[in-house]
Amino acid sequence: MQLFAVSQLTLYLKEVLETDPLLQDIWVQGEVSNYSQSSAGHQYFSLKDEGAQLQCVLFRRANTAHSSRAHLFAPQLVPQPPLVLRNGMAVLARGRLTLYESRGNYQLVVNEVEEAGVGLFHLRFEQMKQRLEAEGLFAEERKRPLPRWPGVIGIVTSPQAAALRDMLRVLRTRCPLVRVILAPTLVQGAGAAAQIALSIDLLNAHGEADVIIVARGGGSVEELWAFNEEEVARAIYRSRLPVVTGVGHETDFTIADLVADYRASTPTAAAAAVVPDAAEWQRSVADAQERLTELMESKLGLLRGALRGYQRDLVRASPLGRLERGRQQVDEAERTLGERLDHVLGMRRERLRGAALHLNSLSPLLTIARGYAVVRREDNGQTVTSVQQVEAGEEVDIQVRDGHIRSVIWDIAPEDEQHEHAETE
Repeated sequence: MQLFAVSQLTLYLKEVLETDPLLQDIWVQGEVSNYSQSSAGHQYFSLKDEGAQLQCVLFRRANTAHSSRAHLFAPQLVPQPPLVLRNGMAVLARGRLTLYESRGNYQLVVNEVEEAGVGLFHLRFEQMKQRLEAEGLFAEERKRPLPRWPGVIGIVTSPQAAALRDMLRVLRTRCPLVRVILAPTLVQGAGAAAQIALSIDLLNAHGEADVIIVARGGGSVEELWAFNEEEVARAIYRSRLPVVTGVGHETDFTIADLVADYRASTPTAAAAAVVPDAAEWQRSVADAQERLTELMESKLGLLRGALRGYQRDLVRASPLGRLERGRQQVDEAERTLGERLDHVLGMRRERLRGAALHLNSLSPLLTIARGYAVVRREDNGQTVTSVQQVEAGEEVDIQVRDGHIRSVIWDIAPEDEQHEHAETE
């Protein structure tokens, strides 16, 4: 047997409680009693039933954190005010069990608290969520993309629901050409979950729809509970067609939303999510037309420039151009030849003129004009410059300034004899 001091035993019991994983995250259901609140905002109360009671503390920090979460099935959305506790209220409290050493009391340190009705639904929701998540029903990698241009939309909802009218209005406005196949079903109450699951299966078997919308309008937790049932979750999971959920309002969140390929905040948002907006189509077509026009004008401008370049090349390569250049070259050659010929002729004329002047200066006519005569043999026209070239009796032509004298040589007297005769005289 071992001896303990009170503090030692208390610490040992505290450690035993706080190291037991089962006691560190538990839900406890009971009636609130002995409720009080400190000036610091911490709340103290007991949870009791017919056979026992449990001391509880809800620290202000935990109460504030809990109030920052959204509705029961939308913990990430709009903040809700904290639950106001009062004696006699039936609640579900979630927390961890510990021991308060100074008083020796074990107590529940509460993290969150819900009214008993809502709390039971919350507990069932969390249990199913954890189980289905462990099976991979919520895995993002298995979720299918929505078709970009669906032709047929399958809708699973109540034919009397206002949500159906709202969805049809949105579909007609955004995409008038789309067809709708309605799989009518209960959306709340006994048998609703089975009908919803069956409608999803029937739309898959029918084979015409491109995408399925599972929807209903807002309601209480109890009214929306069919969409938290396992059979609905598994029908969405096994669907070959992409499934879009639009259940309740923006703050509502269900198991069906977690399994669905796309979760819309409302039924009308679901209808808007599955079809493109015709106005956006028109804007896209107008933008595409404008871009196409710009591209065509740019391309035509480039082609025009290239065509002008080809035309210039064609003109340069044309035989007509070569002929014109040949004609121009002939004309140039003709002018050059004419200029050169004129130049040569001018030079020749000058040379001829000079030669004529020189010849004229040597012409016997000038001598004849001064009283001399030119004697030529009659028979061959040879100019007689010596007495040895003629004999007596031959005919000669004597050219004087104003004509010719034909004569017959009578006698020939050499120059020596003339000198002798002159000396004798």
